[in-house]
Amino acid sequence: MRKEIYITDYNCVTPLGFDVSSNWNALLEGKSGVALHKIIENQEPFYASMIDSEKLNEEFNRFFDSAQKSEIRHLANDSTEFTRLEKMFLLSLKPLVEKHQISDETAFILSSTKGNISLLKNQKTLPEGVFLPRLAQKIADFFGFKTKPIVVSNACVSGVMAIAVAKNMIRAGKYKDAFVIAGDEISEFVISGFNSFQAIGTEICKPYDKNRDGINIGEATAAAYITSELNKNEKFSFKVLGDSAINDANHISGPSRTGDGLFASIKNAMTEANIPTEKIDFISAHGTATIYNDEMEAIAFNRIELQNVPLNSMKGYYGHCLGASGLLESIISMESALKNILIPSKNFEQTGTSQPLNIIKENQPAEIKYILKTASGFGGCNAAIVLEKC
Repeated sequence: MRKEIYITDYNCVTPLGFDVSSNWNALLEGKSGVALHKIIENQEPFYASMIDSEKLNEEFNRFFDSAQKSEIRHLANDSTEFTRLEKMFLLSLKPLVEKHQISDETAFILSSTKGNISLLKNQKTLPEGVFLPRLAQKIADFFGFKTKPIVVSNACVSGVMAIAVAKNMIRAGKYKDAFVIAGDEISEFVISGFNSFQAIGTEICKPYDKNRDGINIGEATAAAYITSELNKNEKFSFKVLGDSAINDANHISGPSRTGDGLFASIKNAMTEANIPTEKIDFISAHGTATIYNDEMEAIAFNRIELQNVPLNSMKGYYGHCLGASGLLESIISMESALKNILIPSKNFEQTGTSQPLNIIKENQPAEIKYILKTASGFGGCNAAIVLEKC
């Protein structure tokens, strides 16, 4: 008999709030974290979704002071220094660690595309903290994880894949449960990279809209607790029914024009979940607001006959949070299912894809049991997971 895998807890730190409830309330009110920011010297401000560093430091200092007096602290002393991203990670994971016990059979999985890339600025040698395994170990050490951290870094599908890695490793008997965190921050390196592809929009992003002109970069961290053992104290649970990750091998940055990789990822995830497409109640799509990504998704969803399922992109609220986006958007999707409310795809007005999609345009009540979450990224990577509200 197949072992069932559940997500029973989660949290997030974003420009809209430092917990799930504040994020959810902001989304209900249609608020967006996207605003004009000046990040690179000698460049004009551009639209991005950025966490207020002063608020972040205030929140972290309160947490750090309390951590020094609590049992969750293992690497909290006055001489320990933390980067901005590390502070975001620690704050997102804190409430989960406080509620769920860490054992010798608990996995710790960190997902990120660039991690502490900002440490490279003005450096002649490589700082140790820039390496993703070192970043993961530092966070794991703080909370006293006993197993070696696992790093998932596969462009912008990393957050979705981290959920899949946790599910498959627990099901294989490697671990009993897992804490998964995902995060990236805005940096000059990331901005310069997307600028080189001419992918950054000149205005607030409009996923799937006729007048979209590119992405807004965002930043966030998110955390989830995944387990094979439910207990009566869980407030909610979602089964991870199926997953898949397929590379379309098309181009270093451009997605397949036929949607082959995303189509195959969805098909495989649905096959493992063992449910027909007509049972999917909601799709949390990638929706970067670039011409080629949105078009590719529309083609893939039509190929698998999901074009009539209510769909949104969270990029108009959060920007594109890179390795954090898949996990963050999965969390918001599960919150939608718990609240039975579909959140609109912000800034969408007029269809801008060659094939139709059922874009959510306003807050609306809905019974949501089965969720499809998809993601796509540079290098041709695509991923999909199917979640069931229990």
